[in-house]
Amino acid sequence: MRQTRSATRLAAQRRDASNQSRSRSEAPAVEEHVENEQSAEVMFKNLSIHHDIEQLPENITRSMTTLTKVSFMLLLSKQKKLRELCIEKQLDQPSLKQAAKATLVFAQEEAGTAICIDPSGLLLTCSHCVSSDSEVSIHKDASDVQWLLFASGRVVRTKCILHDERRDLALLQITAAQADRRQVAGNVFRMPSNHPFPHLSIADHDPAKDGALVCIGHPGSEDLEVARPGVKTGYDTLHVSHGQYQGLASDQDPQDNSEIGALQHDCWTYWGHSGAPLVNASSGRLIGLHSSWDDATGMRRGIPLQAVKAFLNDQVLQ
Repeated sequence: MRQTRSATRLAAQRRDASNQSRSRSEAPAVEEHVENEQSAEVMFKNLSIHHDIEQLPENITRSMTTLTKVSFMLLLSKQKKLRELCIEKQLDQPSLKQAAKATLVFAQEEAGTAICIDPSGLLLTCSHCVSSDSEVSIHKDASDVQWLLFASGRVVRTKCILHDERRDLALLQITAAQADRRQVAGNVFRMPSNHPFPHLSIADHDPAKDGALVCIGHPGSEDLEVARPGVKTGYDTLHVSHGQYQGLASDQDPQDNSEIGALQHDCWTYWGHSGAPLVNASSGRLIGLHSSWDDATGMRRGIPLQAVKAFLNDQVLQ
């Protein structure tokens, strides 16, 4: 039986929270290459949004966020764990370290992941991480505020500026950020809040079948595989897993990921990995986002590169 959004619904019911982060499911496989309509560099010259980033203080208070007490405490807990984790130390290749630095976790919920794709603070994630099931078209006026944390523990406030339920993609813009903490020889230096954000470049084409991948995501803290609620998984706030690209589902339109992702991979993920970057282990570039999995086969699914490019290209052309 395919895993659909029910796992996240169960988690949301257990937490009595809003539907920030849902996970989904899968199908078969075949490799397919992407038409390179225009390079990522050209795309972002047109797409990047330049604006002033509000600076958040080092010690954020709940009144600054409008978060509930539970959500705010979760934000602080995640920040502490991320600072202790130093996820990039688990990777040797500089480009993969950069991918880790550019990965973010959602603060309000116990799961959900995003990736920064431009130094101006554009974040890519799954639409089901930020929107309700009822929305079926692209909304440029989405105004939901989301709070996220970079892998370093740096807190940012974002606004959803685009989301496409059919492709299962959303674009967030950072509107406020803490100063970037840099540790050098034991000393902490704080860069300005508008200092370029760590980001990951988008690949020009899919990797070869069985090409090595790295997935960096937020597994989720609640164990949904047990009958009683509230059991913790014990997983780290961010987790690095390795696997291979298994092509695209042969019976699915790669632009339609509304029920299950068309990309197939076998990196380990859990229900909170939705929106996690799938990175080509050789080039260190983004080739898609994890979104779902298949209970019957164990195959993980994701949003393919061609859907990502089409989503961004659509906005450049409008």
